[in-house]
Amino acid sequence: MNFFRKILFPFAVLYGFITAIRNFLFDKGILKSVAFDMPVIAVGNLSVGGTGKTPQIEYLIRLLSDNHKIATLSRGYKRKSEGFVLADATSNAEILGDEPYQFYQKFPNIQVAVDANRVNGITQLLSQINKPEVILLDDAFQHRKVKAGFYILLTAYNDLYCDDLILPAGNLRESRSGAERADVIVVTKCPPELTLQQQTEIKSKLNPAAYQQVFFTFIEYDNEVYSEEKKLSVAEIATVDKLLLAGIAKPEPFFAYLQAAKSGTMVFSDHHDFTKQDIETIKEKAKDKIIITTEKDFVRLKGKVPKEQLFCLPIKSSFVNDKADFDKTIMNYVGTSTANR
Repeated sequence: MNFFRKILFPFAVLYGFITAIRNFLFDKGILKSVAFDMPVIAVGNLSVGGTGKTPQIEYLIRLLSDNHKIATLSRGYKRKSEGFVLADATSNAEILGDEPYQFYQKFPNIQVAVDANRVNGITQLLSQINKPEVILLDDAFQHRKVKAGFYILLTAYNDLYCDDLILPAGNLRESRSGAERADVIVVTKCPPELTLQQQTEIKSKLNPAAYQQVFFTFIEYDNEVYSEEKKLSVAEIATVDKLLLAGIAKPEPFFAYLQAAKSGTMVFSDHHDFTKQDIETIKEKAKDKIIITTEKDFVRLKGKVPKEQLFCLPIKSSFVNDKADFDKTIMNYVGTSTANR
């Protein structure tokens, strides 16, 4: 630990004690968790931000939506609405939050909802005439008022939860022992060429329980960037004078993938709420350049900067290996849960 972490360590012990008591009360049934008679998959992490929850949710949507009616339920971080909201044609990033709105834009055949109260959110979804068959809970590993049927825990390759400490000395929302609730652990943002030996070493560090499977994924960037009107190949824009803009937790790989000698960059905080002054600054720096941003930032900037300038770079989660095993695990859970209803 560095000096600053040593100072904060007593507060981390206190915070860890509080979260441990909370988890104990839920484990013993003193605090109640609500289970639903349908497949509910919770995706989350032990640490704060930056583990790739959105690409993982999108992977599950692609995997399941051909055969099942899917709904995603998120808190809707930094949205300007309250309570339960089901996305429709009038929705935008301010109403839903950036990530749920991204789901809505990319996957028009699913239901996208937000509600900080996940029990109420699921109840509302199930009251719809066209109710979902599978619900994906976004960032809900610590939301213990809902007892999901299947838990996917994400941890980033360069920031494994087993190497971290509890807030504020580290970045963990709860003790490492919280990983015991996971059915599957996914190590995200790995190098695509990660070897089997390296995977074995990471598994040894994570020390999963016998009932837990561990998988490894990497972020795969698209070969093209997209505006509302057209697309351009990444190779085509490599030497073009452009502005790269990101408001995500860990933007370095995004910049590295697109970086070129003639690229300017702008960095904002994760889920940044772009102000009028921000927009004016972006327009001034961009001038006649194209602006390339992340999908999450794209939905917040759309309509605020000229659409002919604004492009986004899509990403997706891909498996280093064992993709078929992961898919089979999820499909078996969903199929068994549906059959038992």
